[in-house]
Amino acid sequence: MDETLQLIKELVSIASPSGNTNEVITYVEKYLAEFQVETTRNRKGGLIATIPGTDQKNHRMLTAHVDTLGAIVKEVKSSGRLKIDLIGGFNYNSIEGEYCQIETSTGKKYTGTILMHQTSVHVYKDAGKAGRNQANMEVRLDEVVHNAEDVRELGIEVGDFISFDPRVEILPSGFIKSRHLDDKASVAILLQLIKQIKTEDIVMPYTTHFLISNNEEIGYGGNSNITSETIEYLAVDMGAMGDGQSTDEYTVSICVKDASGPYHYELRKRLVELAKKNNIDYKLDIYPYYGSDASAAIRSGHDIVHGLIGPGIDSSHAYERTHKSSIEHTAKLLYYYVQSEMVR
Repeated sequence: MDETLQLIKELVSIASPSGNTNEVITYVEKYLAEFQVETTRNRKGGLIATIPGTDQKNHRMLTAHVDTLGAIVKEVKSSGRLKIDLIGGFNYNSIEGEYCQIETSTGKKYTGTILMHQTSVHVYKDAGKAGRNQANMEVRLDEVVHNAEDVRELGIEVGDFISFDPRVEILPSGFIKSRHLDDKASVAILLQLIKQIKTEDIVMPYTTHFLISNNEEIGYGGNSNITSETIEYLAVDMGAMGDGQSTDEYTVSICVKDASGPYHYELRKRLVELAKKNNIDYKLDIYPYYGSDASAAIRSGHDIVHGLIGPGIDSSHAYERTHKSSIEHTAKLLYYYVQSEMVR
């Protein structure tokens, strides 16, 4: 578990907003190469690892995504600050006061802070009431700039990617808190599972593909590169917490339904059966404003059995937190799942 937590820490520390994920995909690629796992990249930049199983005619696919929420430079303001446009579905208030990194098209990186234009209460009477929106929020660069020309001389321009400081902490109580646990916690779990399969010489009953997707936050990370032999497709992504939700930070969440509709009933029942049989703590839940790579695959027309599980994550799409017990139960369910019989 300590190794998994450290892997999560390393992953969340690599900037990878949707649209700019090459660095983290390269990291995963190198990690898997250590265990002699062959990988290929799809044209969208995602990574696919395949491990042959006993049955090579019927396949499984598991997926988790390394792309994260982020932003992009919309305008270089005359003040020398940057107006931003969001990447992914989150609210501006969730990034107020956050440190960030701006990466130029030539690879230069600069730091800054995301602030309200009307931050100072000594100057702006409506500082607390002004809307947290694109019009009012901006990036204050940690560079000596007085105007737009100074900013452009640094190489910063419209279209440059902005990533948020993860502020990752692993606590003695077993919690890990960080931005981007959605979905790098799940990526770490899958990478550790692949390592276990290879080092323990586990022979899975079916050839299994692992897709590390890189466009999930914008809706289409897992909708392609699914082989015609693939029958079951399992997304591993966070379980969302809040009022009316069953998901918590200590169990694996098995999704019943999200905004795309119900997940495959028989696969859901099989996952519950595996959890009960192997003393895995789980919760069934519905995520009302949520979509996964599995639902993207269904919308794109693939004839598959689709499911969704993952660790419970508090404060999704903000400063997130989970507990190592949730990661453990998710990892355990996946371990037994990849060695189980398919739904027929």
